[in-house]
Amino acid sequence: MRRWNGWGDTHNTEALKPEALAFLQDAIGAAPPAQDASWEQALAQVKHQPTRLPTHPLIDTTDEARLRASFGQSAWDWLRLRFGQIGRVTDGVAHPETEQDVQALLAWAKQHGVHVLPCGGATSVAGHLTPVGDKPVLTMNLTRMMRLVSLDPVSQIATFEAGVAGPDLEAQLRAHGFTLGHFPQSFELSTLGGWIVTRSSGQQSARYGRIEAMFAGGTLVTPDTTVVLPTFPASAAGPDMREWIMGSEGRMGVLTEAKVRVTRLPEQEDFVGVFFPSWEAAQTAVRELAQAKLGLSMLRLSNAVETFTTLRMAGHARAIGWLERYLALRGVGEGKCLMMMGLTGSRAQVRAMRSLAFAIIAAHGGVSTGTLLGKKWAAKRFQNVYLRNSLWEAGYAVDTMETACDWPRVTPMMQAMEEAGRQALARHGEKTHCYTHLSHVYPQGSSVYSTFVYRIGSDYGSALARWQSLKQAVGDAIATHGGTITHQHGVGKDHAPWFQREKGPANLAAIGAVIREWDQEGVMAPGNLLGDL
Repeated sequence: MRRWNGWGDTHNTEALKPEALAFLQDAIGAAPPAQDASWEQALAQVKHQPTRLPTHPLIDTTDEARLRASFGQSAWDWLRLRFGQIGRVTDGVAHPETEQDVQALLAWAKQHGVHVLPCGGATSVAGHLTPVGDKPVLTMNLTRMMRLVSLDPVSQIATFEAGVAGPDLEAQLRAHGFTLGHFPQSFELSTLGGWIVTRSSGQQSARYGRIEAMFAGGTLVTPDTTVVLPTFPASAAGPDMREWIMGSEGRMGVLTEAKVRVTRLPEQEDFVGVFFPSWEAAQTAVRELAQAKLGLSMLRLSNAVETFTTLRMAGHARAIGWLERYLALRGVGEGKCLMMMGLTGSRAQVRAMRSLAFAIIAAHGGVSTGTLLGKKWAAKRFQNVYLRNSLWEAGYAVDTMETACDWPRVTPMMQAMEEAGRQALARHGEKTHCYTHLSHVYPQGSSVYSTFVYRIGSDYGSALARWQSLKQAVGDAIATHGGTITHQHGVGKDHAPWFQREKGPANLAAIGAVIREWDQEGVMAPGNLLGDL
């Protein structure tokens, strides 16, 4: 069962090791354990908000369903749930099972003046699922639409219902010898439709591409029409209408079916850990690796603080001690940076990539630890996010901000984001432990992904103020230093102010015109992207 006030499944946990807790207490101070509101306390607040929806056979208006459907995984979502400050909840939840169900629900919503929030795995960290506005709100959960409709092994195009979650999608493809290769950290919970409408990036996008490269066509049901996009390998026939659906975040309709480009399963896949003596050497190496276009499936580079944090919070002090002595003998000591590299393909391709990559790595003083660390990373790649639950229970909040920019801006951007976070918390008399990694690397530039760990606060007011200060300061730093407000999380409502600044008035007007063309009554996902409610 999904947690109602945290990440993931209730039966899955990731314990905070004693060494990790001691490290945080030393870095930012001891924190009193969190005192969470109970399910019953939260539910009592929903009972005071009776549904405003007329009865419909596909809609669940029970208090329990409405509470679970009103939140994603943003910091503000967590604060409201954990402190019992529930606020506005959705008026009902629908679980359509067919495209016809979706069409009927949208027609009903339009008739009755109801706003619709499409929902997949409810993993949004940008406020996509927060109900806003004066009208009743219906959350439309697509997760019962999860079938593999067809697979063309010649063109390598798979057609899925858009509510399919990552593990179910991969299982259905792997039974036929294929993979989509899209593995965001939320993979276990998030859905294909959610990936497309938020422009998601998987951890191995260097090989398989971002979701833009995978999305070949599909069906979008709007309140006014149904848009069918056929598949082409390429086309010069005017603007690509897929681009309007990707990143639309529910504003233009409900994606019910997606055709995606799939790949045959690789013969071999290795993840290798490499340590560099400094950030400068490490960044130069990953840039050269990306620009060499070797076919690597992943390049992920942690800065020195993230590398230090990873090693200290891992436990296993004796093994880490041996590793650090070995690295020091090889000239990699204080200030070292860890790069995780993915090599995926045929055995011959992997051998060739390894040889070419290690020539570049060696030129910049990199020291490989082989696949040992890589295997540990792969085993935990979707598990470590559960640490967020344990950190909260120990009194610590975690939030992340991410962007992308061209190479000359990468290091200044990283420094500006971290410093903005530190100063924001300092204004509240608090410290933050912050660190950064480059999660997706391109020939042109890189994503920059910063994590901030800080003490929650004793009450909702102080906790909210700390998070708002952090969010505002880091968002402003991203915009000031020329980055996009999001590389992979999407805009939602939380990032809408910076999205408006990034796009500018003319582009915002064009986006608004397309939204109105496909949704003339303004039924779909108000507030997302444009912050218009």
